[in-house]
Amino acid sequence: FRGNRVLLVEDDVINQEIAMEIIGATGASVECASDGRAGLRRFGEMPEGYFDMIFMDIQMPVMNGYEATRAIRKLSRGDALSVPIIALSANAYAEDIAASREAGMNEHMTKPLDIPQLIAEMGRWLKPKEEG
Repeated sequence: FRGNRVLLVEDDVINQEIAMEIIGATGASVECASDGRAGLRRFGEMPEGYFDMIFMDIQMPVMNGYEATRAIRKLSRGDALSVPIIALSANAYAEDIAASREAGMNEHMTKPLDIPQLIAEMGRWLKPKEEG
């Protein structure tokens, strides 16, 4: 996934380190925000198309993942509706998955992270890129 940029929005430092290591090992570059508001700000301050994918924790202080996703989807920029946003949650009940979809997320992954599933989701949503 070299050449792709991923935004990880996760408040737990240990989960950040693990996810950044796994995502980084795929060749993608990864940036991290520690809550939903910081993730929204980081996405919004970068040029359109900068991030190719977002992994978004659900339960975070300041602004949760649902709120941050809704806010990203409402931004008036070309990539706001198209950037894939993958929910990261310890909860895998049907209502949690439905809430993720309702908030505008594309997929719902459970924590702790399943490495093959994470790589499969990246393969599903990311396109090969030339570095330049």
